[in-house]
Amino acid sequence: MKKTPKLYAIIKGKCPQCRRGAIFTGNMYGFNIQRTNYSCLHCAQRFEIEPGYFYAAMYVSYAMNMIEMISMGFATYYLSGGRLDFDSLWLYVGVIFLGSLLLSPLNYRYSRVILLHWLSPKIKYKAEYDKA
Repeated sequence: MKKTPKLYAIIKGKCPQCRRGAIFTGNMYGFNIQRTNYSCLHCAQRFEIEPGYFYAAMYVSYAMNMIEMISMGFATYYLSGGRLDFDSLWLYVGVIFLGSLLLSPLNYRYSRVILLHWLSPKIKYKAEYDKA
């Protein structure tokens, strides 16, 4: 059996231990609200390892949000022809606020995925769970 690539598991929001079970229920931008599963349905790995574990995801989300906001600011500067005066201030505020609002479900999801896959020393990939 071929092992599931880690990048695939990260992009699709799969369990870091078996790379098969879903971390979330619901859609990111749908009518079903996305929620973090209590544990993996495939290998029974608990996602919230200890109480308050996902508070650390706020720091990851903050870093993601800052990168997005700076990128949106530079893109607005570039696309507006380099205008940087008081009249264009509301253009920057509007673009950055709207972009942050639209990307908040993505930040919620991927901050937790990054925390589970890269920043959790307690969870390791186990190839024996990666069988169909």
